[in-house]
Amino acid sequence: MKMIRDRWRDIRASIEQDIMDGVLEPGAKLPTEPDLAQRYGAGRHSIRRAIAELAKEGYLSVEQGRGTFVHPRPMLDYTIGARTRLRRNLTVQGVAVNGETLGVEQISATEHVAKQLGLATGAPVIASQRISFAVDVPVSFGTIYHDATRFPDFAERRQSLGSITAVYASYGINDYLRDSTRMHARPARTPEALQLRQHPDMPVIVVRAVDTEMDGTPLSYSEVIWSAARVKFNIATGKDAP
Repeated sequence: MKMIRDRWRDIRASIEQDIMDGVLEPGAKLPTEPDLAQRYGAGRHSIRRAIAELAKEGYLSVEQGRGTFVHPRPMLDYTIGARTRLRRNLTVQGVAVNGETLGVEQISATEHVAKQLGLATGAPVIASQRISFAVDVPVSFGTIYHDATRFPDFAERRQSLGSITAVYASYGINDYLRDSTRMHARPARTPEALQLRQHPDMPVIVVRAVDTEMDGTPLSYSEVIWSAARVKFNIATGKDAP
């Protein structure tokens, strides 16, 4: 009885293996539920459970009225060290990286944001919301805060120059360091799952970070939501860590 009840695990493992081996390529449409039931000699309940679990883990995308498709699922290695750079992390892996601005506004810094940036509570800050893609799949989105007095046109320069490193260079800041990184995992909220185009039961990783100039002066504070199924974080240690 237990073997029948757990049949879905074998089906899930078989489909996952086909995806990992390239038998089922990204974008491929899975056979219909009856066809899968016949192929695996299992009931529809087992097929549905296996597909649901694979969707939760980001392997499959279930589209109402269209079918079930193999989801593009880049697994990225993201190194967090003294010099943490999105493009440098991913382009060396041969991953095409791009991003879009979701919104920019000048706001009054909350007590928390002000503390991270070394400002007075209520000081003007630029809040830039962006989403990042790897191989055209959303991997993260969030907000980065800058002192509006010091970087009044940060968002415009980012749009023009393409990277944070280039923007800082345009202000005469040729190097900067990661001062602190804090992260924790939690269940995705509905808007986050929609933004990342992932199953609502797939978790996210919340990363809060402060970057500083070489002398320790704060440059930015960021709060970014990452898809837990699409990134592995590596913590680099030592003074020569990237």
